[in-house]
Amino acid sequence: MIDYKIYSKVSELPYSWDALPNNDLFLKTAFLKALEQSSPKNITSNYLGIFKNNELVGLAIIQRVEMYLEDIFRNTNDKYLIQKTKHLISKIVTGNALIIGNIMHTGQHGLYFKTESISYIDYLNQVSLAIKTITSQLKQKHNKKVRLIAFKDYFETDTIHKNQAFFKAHKLYKVQVQPNMIFKVPESWESVEDYITAFTKKYRDRYKSARKKGKQLFKRELSLEDLTVLESEIFQLYKNVSHNARVNSFILNKNHFKILKKELKENFIVIGYFVDQELVGFFTLILNNKILETYFLGYNQKYQYKHQMYLNMLFDMAQYGIENSYKSIVYARTAMEIKSSVGAKPKTMKIYMKHTNFLANSMLKLIVKYLNPVTKWVERHPFK
Repeated sequence: MIDYKIYSKVSELPYSWDALPNNDLFLKTAFLKALEQSSPKNITSNYLGIFKNNELVGLAIIQRVEMYLEDIFRNTNDKYLIQKTKHLISKIVTGNALIIGNIMHTGQHGLYFKTESISYIDYLNQVSLAIKTITSQLKQKHNKKVRLIAFKDYFETDTIHKNQAFFKAHKLYKVQVQPNMIFKVPESWESVEDYITAFTKKYRDRYKSARKKGKQLFKRELSLEDLTVLESEIFQLYKNVSHNARVNSFILNKNHFKILKKELKENFIVIGYFVDQELVGFFTLILNNKILETYFLGYNQKYQYKHQMYLNMLFDMAQYGIENSYKSIVYARTAMEIKSSVGAKPKTMKIYMKHTNFLANSMLKLIVKYLNPVTKWVERHPFK
């Protein structure tokens, strides 16, 4: 017998949750507990356990995201026609969405099941039943209607794409989104010198120039105490970058980085950049087994050009990954060209989604293209 149970709190999860043999830190209770304490105000997580003969054989993360115009579109200085277009789009995409996965981070961090215990289609059918239950509960308890449903972030090689009959039956269609920029670190590299040597002359000179400009930046890892003391400064630096995004669906909680450090401990790294003892930038890393996941960052625009801060951050992420023997560094979406210049390669990603209104669903592909256009950019090839 196969059935499921929906949990609303991490403390309710069965002991066998972390015992499932998946290697994704984003699905473990330490990360889920941190997220529960520090989620953006418009995101609520549901935790789905799938059982076969009372044994936990699968799990899924289903996030309820309340999307509003002011969260999605940050730029309020648009021309009249663009503002009108955004308001029209907002009538369709704002409201409650159910995201199967983690909307806060690029990649598939929402699904896992034991393939020897349950088939893919049986697993997806249980996820579908849970979506219906959550939808019904939202209507009954809060009088809220789910407008969007999305299974997010799959590589083209992922086996989920073999289940087209399931997605067609549930009227979910596949949409291409921005690629995930991933740097696969050669096994032979042991130090940053190997990285520098591999560059062509053009990119080696560029590396040296950036490092020279960044010499006045004092860098150090921030402790939990630092993250508590510097919480307001860090949050402002994050907002400096986040608010420049064309489209966004959330704003982090002010305590987000502090809580992640508290719960993930050595698996969450925050590197701060200082000028004359003033914090002027930071980046964060999540140590996901042999994968180094770059997370949120922020900086003071005043120092960005002078010290090439963003480029130096990308180099520092690469250096950390190489020196600590990570197999790959996930640079995520956005700024694809500059990320390719430090060694990352684009990996195409797809999502499956639908609008619960038939008419709106027919327009959704166009809206997704507007909100998340597949940007034309020039891929760089920095290595010999």
